[in-house]
Amino acid sequence: MKASLVEPTAREWKEALQQTPHDMYHEPAYVELDAKLYGGTPTAFHYAEPGRRLLLPLILRDVPGSGLRDAISPYGYPAPIADGDPVFWERACAAMLETLRAEGIVTAFIRMHPLLDAPLSTLGRFGALVRHGETVSMDLTVSLDEMWSQTRSDHRNHINRARREGTRIVFDDWDRLGEWVAVYHDNMRRVGASSYYFFTREHLAALHDAVGDRMHLAVALEGDEVVGGNTFFTHDGIATGYVSSTRRAPKRYADELLYDEVRRWCKSRGDTVFHLGGGKGGSNDSLFSYKAGFSPGRHPFHTWRIVADPDAYRRLVADRRPGADPDDLSATFPPYR
Repeated sequence: MKASLVEPTAREWKEALQQTPHDMYHEPAYVELDAKLYGGTPTAFHYAEPGRRLLLPLILRDVPGSGLRDAISPYGYPAPIADGDPVFWERACAAMLETLRAEGIVTAFIRMHPLLDAPLSTLGRFGALVRHGETVSMDLTVSLDEMWSQTRSDHRNHINRARREGTRIVFDDWDRLGEWVAVYHDNMRRVGASSYYFFTREHLAALHDAVGDRMHLAVALEGDEVVGGNTFFTHDGIATGYVSSTRRAPKRYADELLYDEVRRWCKSRGDTVFHLGGGKGGSNDSLFSYKAGFSPGRHPFHTWRIVADPDAYRRLVADRRPGADPDDLSATFPPYR
């Protein structure tokens, strides 16, 4: 048995990914770049027994003025992955809490992966599992006709209208990245997004350089003007949306056309599922309803909240949020932030 925090360059990280089904969010290059956005340190908890491993990517952050740290997931769905049974997961979770506590890490906030299996009842014994809502996926193994019939009628009408009006989709023309980022930032300002979500051209280009042809850019063109775009990953048959945005204008339906063209393109390459994600913060809101109009595929989305050092956690909450209930792990977590 071996439990430790490992760096992105560690042999253990690479070997765990070779042995265990995973997604792009578990790749060390992705975690490194996302850690830069958070201003944290990329790492992963790694646990190994003969023939079995568990890996959980994390970003470590200092808790100001305390000498302590806490951990969060990288952006997306970088859940713990393992190839063992629930008893193995239980030993791994116990070792994780011990390892985090020994490293001065008070809490961990982890986003689970809706498409990758994990023994939720086991995880719940080592923290709080909070269900937020559902995510949407498209089954790319069905026929194109079936995918189209699964699409809500208003989306179908808008896609047809966009095609009639000459909107076209171009894939992997990375020279257009800067034009699309300008569109994306306009929308982020309109919705009042936090600074984290203003992904820069430099960050997206660096991510593409790091993961190569597992990251793609689809842009929507009206004439020669970029009016929208999607960035997405393809990894072991899973296509996953990263960030997307379309220039806002009445009766413009480039966004719906992008979803339709991306799923067709991914199906033609042999991908089996396109995961669209869910609503804002995982809730079943208007964004979720919009995505739900493309497919009947639904998956519950959970976050996992862990208190590795209960004494330090209670001190931080008492000092910084005295009105918060430290036992309510389903509220804003960690409450001292």
